[in-house]
Amino acid sequence: MPYSRLGAGGRSGCNVDYTNDRSPGLPSFELSTDGFDHSAQFAVWHDSFAPMLELTQTGSTEARFHGRQKIWDLGNLVFAEISTDELGFASLPGHVRREPLDHWTVTLLKSGRIRTDCARRTFAAGPGEVQIHSLGRSFSGNVSKSEMLMLFVPRDFSHEAAVALSAAEFSKLGTGMGHLFSDYLVGMANRLPLLTQAEVPDLVAATNAMILACVSPSIDNIEAAEEPIATVLLEKARQFVRKRLFDPELASEAVRRELGISRTRLYNLFEPFGGVMHYIQHRRLLGAHSSLTDPDDQRLILEIAEKHGFSDGAEFSRAFKRAFGYSPSDARRGGKGRMPCSQARRRHDCPATGRLGTLLRRLQG
Repeated sequence: MPYSRLGAGGRSGCNVDYTNDRSPGLPSFELSTDGFDHSAQFAVWHDSFAPMLELTQTGSTEARFHGRQKIWDLGNLVFAEISTDELGFASLPGHVRREPLDHWTVTLLKSGRIRTDCARRTFAAGPGEVQIHSLGRSFSGNVSKSEMLMLFVPRDFSHEAAVALSAAEFSKLGTGMGHLFSDYLVGMANRLPLLTQAEVPDLVAATNAMILACVSPSIDNIEAAEEPIATVLLEKARQFVRKRLFDPELASEAVRRELGISRTRLYNLFEPFGGVMHYIQHRRLLGAHSSLTDPDDQRLILEIAEKHGFSDGAEFSRAFKRAFGYSPSDARRGGKGRMPCSQARRRHDCPATGRLGTLLRRLQG
């Protein structure tokens, strides 16, 4: 779906300024109402959605209206990050529709709430919930001040996706697979600024597989989406471990419960890392290494070890040496094993030869 369908021509006197981000990677297109006069802000926002929705202002028409959207054109799909003040919305009757838009919108709320009324049902969604609308059907509703991610899927995207989305339209995905799809959309938003145009076909194929697996789960669909599902699960596990890293109760069972998967699936996910506990221990050792090589951290080595989950100093020293090839004392003295500029706040002061290692460690988590 071409990007121009998302941007309206604009009302007279409202110069909608879409800016093409020319930085390397995928182009993105941004619109914010903040740069317009108060009296024109809602009109600008209204016109940006006019080809597909009729928006109404529910608050004071004299007040400021904040709306911001960042949109990526993925060829067969469009992905958007949107923040908006409270408003009402309704689909366009067929005889006034400005464009032949009959797409599905898959929306993940990051904050706020949406209520939708349609012929068959009324449903509401809150943060973390994925909902599906069909622009070609009759519906109305309202949204509070919100932040959301929206995936626009055309009817001809794929036959299998069309069948799945048609069966699920005007509902929210409240299943475990639905929650997995919300994690996928968040990951997609985080990764899009880092992708190149050459990677778009793989992203689109993975998204199609995730739609089938999460909207219409079956053994075949889930198996076809095995790779993107594993990526989402691993990222969710990494975030959970990072958040609970200093918790002495953190273990494989806690990770398994957080992901909601079987012990066998957990084992398979972490087999390349030597298992869940090996991964957790390595993350703790990396954290301890960072503290030991920080000249501002004057804690005793045993204190640092205990902070990172090691109650036995000798065990910590052995594990540290196995991981890095030198002792915690060597690391503190800044010997041969020192990892230069390990603190992110000092990375700009690194010599050029140290930047790659610094960036790779930051990328690691």
